[in-house]
Amino acid sequence: MSDHAKPDHPYHLVDPSPWPLIGALSGGVFAVGLVLFMHDITAWILPIGVVMLIITMIGWWREVVDEATFQKVHTPVVQLGLRYGMLLFIASEVMFFAAFFWAYFDPALFPDEAKQVARTEALGGVWPPEGTVTFNPFTLPFMNTLILLLSGCTVTWAHHALREGDRNGMLQGLGLTVILGLLFTALQIYEYTHAPFGFTDDVYTSAFFMATGFHGFHVIVGTLFLAVCWVRAYKGHFTKDHHFGFEAAAWYWHFVDVVWLFLFVAIYWWGAGPVLL
Repeated sequence: MSDHAKPDHPYHLVDPSPWPLIGALSGGVFAVGLVLFMHDITAWILPIGVVMLIITMIGWWREVVDEATFQKVHTPVVQLGLRYGMLLFIASEVMFFAAFFWAYFDPALFPDEAKQVARTEALGGVWPPEGTVTFNPFTLPFMNTLILLLSGCTVTWAHHALREGDRNGMLQGLGLTVILGLLFTALQIYEYTHAPFGFTDDVYTSAFFMATGFHGFHVIVGTLFLAVCWVRAYKGHFTKDHHFGFEAAAWYWHFVDVVWLFLFVAIYWWGAGPVLL
């Protein structure tokens, strides 16, 4: 862009793009497909919606990366707006998990009242419900906790190395974080396949799979996020003064870490009281 064509303000006025419209259509197809799938009407619309969403994300984020890395239009003011946007996104994710924790703690703290509302004796007036066999929290769940905590350290190491201009340290720390994220997912899959209960056995098991499964989905998304950042870092897209994409990934990963600590304490540890006694 020539000097006379450059704007005299620090804001970024984006070029016309088809991705907002394509994204809206993709989200609509995905939502309809999900509803039809859950009602056992048809299953073929859902994967089409998923593919459309993936194409939208790849295409749209590729444009954002191009704007930030090659067009150099992400000024400090634009980056500040992006940071606010990421913080609001994480806040919306907190609300998701607040709903899951509410669904868990309501019957957990007041099992007698929950039994009366449900008009069933399934809870037995105790928590977890009578007959529910829970995990020992200090076996595989504790191992996964250590893995996530360690990954929080490695992503912080990578961020510090980037700010200090240490490219090798950044790549090593980021690579280790991705490996630890994959290891966490593999262990959680193993845990699910060896669970002593099913999704619909009772309110505890449903809350367990919903909360930990939703968190597991976030771990997968965060791992992909960090893997893309590793590729961008390897290509030299980040500098110590201009690396919001990496910062956003690190914030998201730390959020995933913190949520897991609450899940471990509330669902695995406190919820497994009878197993530990």
